[in-house]
Amino acid sequence: MVNGNRMTPLEFFARELRQARETAGLSQAQLATAAVGYSPSFVAMVETARRVPKPDFAERCDRVLETNGILTRLAQDLVCKAMPPEWLGKWLQIEASTTSLLSYEPALVPGLLQTEPYAREVIATSGRTYDVDDHVEARLARQRILNADERPMLVFIMDEGILHRPVGGAQTMHDQLTRLLALAERPDVVIQIVPLETGAYSGLAGGFAIADSSGREIVYIDNALSGDVVEHAPEVAIMRRLWESLRAAALPMKQSLELMTKVAETWKSKI
Repeated sequence: MVNGNRMTPLEFFARELRQARETAGLSQAQLATAAVGYSPSFVAMVETARRVPKPDFAERCDRVLETNGILTRLAQDLVCKAMPPEWLGKWLQIEASTTSLLSYEPALVPGLLQTEPYAREVIATSGRTYDVDDHVEARLARQRILNADERPMLVFIMDEGILHRPVGGAQTMHDQLTRLLALAERPDVVIQIVPLETGAYSGLAGGFAIADSSGREIVYIDNALSGDVVEHAPEVAIMRRLWESLRAAALPMKQSLELMTKVAETWKSKI
């Protein structure tokens, strides 16, 4: 959507791609064939700013259209600022290569653990202007680290309210909690719950994650607009202390699993 006479980053990319394709004398179908893995309809939607250009798509178009990397740079420097947080390259690279990940969420099941129906409901009702299909695809793609050959140690702390919030209805919630219970059986996944009876506690300020990357800790702080990667040692130390306080407030894993099982049965009874 154009704001006055100003183009959005997505519209600017769409125009540059269309002009580069036409200069090269290719149709949308020919570009799709040459790029491999993308349909003519996808190219058409990108060129009309109705789909977000994936980083891989921009790189392939650069090669086919011989545009010297301009489309890739536009995607990274402009369009990525309007993309779902899942596509923000820096954190993705950190998350994909981490040896351990500590994640806390006060309101929703962490993205790495979400089922597709749960993720779709969260994204569709977020109030953000991202393409829902693109965002869901990006979120699920992040979950590949759950099945990587060298999987990181994953520790998740969640507020109990997440288990009771009816995201997508009873079936979606039952399936989501069933997935959490299945993942928690793995030796490389720990899930703990901060019970409602805890009342107010420090974690209610917002979610975050701490990744161990090459022997140093890096923090990702989620917010309503996007997310911030924090590497400054004093700030990382503050978040690490916050994590330890949350771990102390959470139920032990056995009790957490018992609570999740109980709530899952409650959702099942409502289906």
